[in-house]
Order: sequence, then structure tokens, then C-alpha cells
Amino acid sequence: MTINNNADQLGSDYDVESEEAACKDSVERTEDTVTSIEDTVGQERIDATDVEDLYDNQWIPKATEDNEPDDTRMDGWSFLGIQFAPINIPLQRRLQTLAVLLWFCFILIIGWSSFLILVYIALYTNYWWFPLAYLTWYIGDRSISVKGGRRFTRFRKLKLWDRYTEYFPLTLIKTADLDPRKNYIMGYHPHGVLAAGAVGNFATEGTNFSKKYPGITPYALTLPLNFHMPFTREILMASGMASCSKESMDYLLGQAPGSGHAVLLVPGGAKESTNAKPGTAILYLKKRIGFIKIALRHGASLVPIYSFGENEIYNSVDNPEGSLLRKFQDKLEQLVGLSPVIFQGRGIFQYSFGLMPFRKPMYTVVGAPIDVQQVTEPTTEQIMNLHSKYVDALTELYNKHRHTYSPYPNVDLKII
Repeated sequence: MTINNNADQLGSDYDVESEEAACKDSVERTEDTVTSIEDTVGQERIDATDVEDLYDNQWIPKATEDNEPDDTRMDGWSFLGIQFAPINIPLQRRLQTLAVLLWFCFILIIGWSSFLILVYIALYTNYWWFPLAYLTWYIGDRSISVKGGRRFTRFRKLKLWDRYTEYFPLTLIKTADLDPRKNYIMGYHPHGVLAAGAVGNFATEGTNFSKKYPGITPYALTLPLNFHMPFTREILMASGMASCSKESMDYLLGQAPGSGHAVLLVPGGAKESTNAKPGTAILYLKKRIGFIKIALRHGASLVPIYSFGENEIYNSVDNPEGSLLRKFQDKLEQLVGLSPVIFQGRGIFQYSFGLMPFRKPMYTVVGAPIDVQQVTEPTTEQIMNLHSKYVDALTELYNKHRHTYSPYPNVDLKII
């Protein structure tokens, strides 16, 4: 055999049998090592699967790179100090950006320009009949926003909204059940710049609200002014949104017990948006008692909600109390209910400036309901007592979850 010939060539000191035994022993040790590695990898895969299951249930924040803002995580290129996005961005992320872009176009661009578009069509084209037809439709339909709107469930379930909630990402966290035999007033805090978390969680099914709260119909309320904007009003109502006027709330909460209506308010409103800055938790709530009075009159349970990360998706210009900018904002808020916030986000193809929100995770924690006994004509004392109870419940909710979900866990909640 060849091995014997080789042994002869190596000399008489070479022991063939000993060498064969040594080789066999080495092979066995190698096989044991490979088996051990496979077992370890398999166990790690099992452990990883278990952890992903927890994340899929949306109870634990994912400490992965997916939660980092794309402007700091993804390697792009820069020019003249502008950080541009890389070319090879995955399609899924592009779709997420598109979903957010479409929504903010509806809110920031289409809504305010639609009047001019209709005027132009009426005066400078042969399609003058279209604005006339729309105006006729609007006049006959203008009161629908105070009667629950015109919800379109299929619109709320579009895959577009899944991409919207994945963009940040946005997570809805349930801490208690809501009885569908009752009606509710949900208070969303903080307002942030544009209340993006309120839209994703309650005006769409992007975070599966209906599955988490079966039998509950959410109505995200917004300014009556928004329902006077052509085309935008149809989009808002299809999302299940309605007017935040007293008439609208009385209609929704005045339904018989068992309707399971949950109206969502952002009590801080435009006033609170002026304090929306990363690393802050300032709520304008001490003087907001109107929704408390309505809750008492209808016996609607109160549900405190805090959305960690809402203030982090935009940067805004400093406007300390007493500054010229803050005085202007406060005055305009008193006159028209809107307060212009000078904010800065990112762009579509670059990360340095723009109107798009940053990719920062938001965790919207829904607290336990506060039962309210119906009082047709509540006294000031009853209103203030319930208000105090609501503030205490909201503060407790914030303190209980801030170390788990807040990017600034050491920041205390401040209510002004």
C-alpha cells in the first residue's frame, strides 16, 4: 500500500499503527467539537426566537439598530455639510418614508393649498363645474364632522398605515382592558409638534387598535377648521376622525351605554406644541378642564395615555417664556386656536433638514380607565376633584413606564 511505501521512505523510526491511532483520535475530537458548536448555535437560535416572540407581542422595546434614526445609522454621503441618504436603501424603508410623506402632504400641503387649486380650476380651466359640484357637496355635508364623521374601515386598514407605523417605529402598549359596554374619553399626551403618534395609533389600524381593544370604536378628534379644507376633510373622516367641538363630543358620548365609543383628545393642544422639544416632558394641563366636565356629564370613563418619544421626532427653535416668538405664538393661539411652531426634521433624500419627522421610536402606553359617575350638572368641586384624579393617574403612568420606554428616563413630568 502507499502508506507502507511512505513509511519505508521515512525510516524505521516511523510507527504506522501509532500514527493511524493518533489520526483517528484527532478526528473524533474534531467531531465532538463540531457537535458542541452546533448544539450551542441551535440553543442560541431558540433563545433568539423566544426573544423575538416577546418583541412581536410589543411589550418590550427592541434594543436593535432598527430603532435608531436612519440619519445616524445608515452610511450615506455628504456635500456642503448636507448628509445625504445612501442609494442602496432597502425597498421596505423607502415605502415607509413614502407612507409618512403622503400623510404629511395631506396635512401640511394639500389641505392649505386645496382652496387655491379649486379657485384656479374654476377661473382658468374648462372644468369650472367640478369646484361648483364640490361646493354643493360640501354645503350639504358640512355637519357630518360633528356627527361621528364618515369612517371607512378598509381605508384604516390599508397597508400604507403599516408602513407609516414601521417608519418610526410606533408601538401601542396596552396595560388594561376597556369594557365595550362603556364610553371613554382618552387623553393623549404630549401633543408634540404634529401628534404623529396619535394618528398612527388611533386614526389607522397600523398598530392593531381594534384587535387589542375589541368592541371599542376610536374617534380621534381634531380642530373643526380641518374639516373646512377641501379633500383633506374626506381623508380625515375616512380615518375615523371627527371634530373636537363640544357638539361633536356630546353626540359621540351621548350614545346609549354599550356603544363602546372612545373619543381621543390631545388636551394640551397648540399651546403644548410650543413646548415640544427632545428631552422634555412638559404638559399644558392645569387649566384644561373642559374634557373633565364633559366626562362627568356623560359618565364617560377617562383613559390617560402617554406617548414616549413623541417630542423626539422633531427639533424646534428655542422659544423661552417672554421671548418675542413665544408671545407671538401665544397670541395667535388665543385668536385662532393654532400656534405656529418653527420645527426642523429631515428630508426625503437627506438627513440634515426638512419637514419629515426623524426615525425615532415611539411607545404609546394606554393606561387603565378611571370610572366616572354621571353627573348632569357637575359642580366646580366635582370637576376639580376628577381633574386631580386624572393628573395623578397620568403622572403614575409616566413614572411607571419611563425607565422602560423613555429615551430620557431621568426627566420628570412637568404639568403647567
